[in-house]
Amino acid sequence: MGNFAKAVSDSTFETDVLGSDKAVLVDFWAEWCGPCRMIAPSLEAVAEEYDGKAGVYKMNVDENPSVPQKYGIRGIPTLIVFKGGQEQERIVGAVTKDAISSVIAKYA
Repeated sequence: MGNFAKAVSDSTFETDVLGSDKAVLVDFWAEWCGPCRMIAPSLEAVAEEYDGKAGVYKMNVDENPSVPQKYGIRGIPTLIVFKGGQEQERIVGAVTKDAISSVIAKYA
């Protein structure tokens, strides 16, 4: 499986996510987070499925504290769909691939 889910940082968030003309799903995660690691394969599969139709990014909250603070990320994993520079929908906690896919499908 390739790397379809791309890393995004505090410095690239505005351009990559808010400036995108497509829907973008951002996974806020950390290395030490077991549930984050658990959903990683599902997230990668969704990123591959929606390649070219929607963006999928991963933001390490330990390395990039500004954006998670701005969006009030209190627990991880948190998945947020952005479109047109605005938050559209948010999922907190580990969820299935189908749940991730159905959320991004609404906006892709």
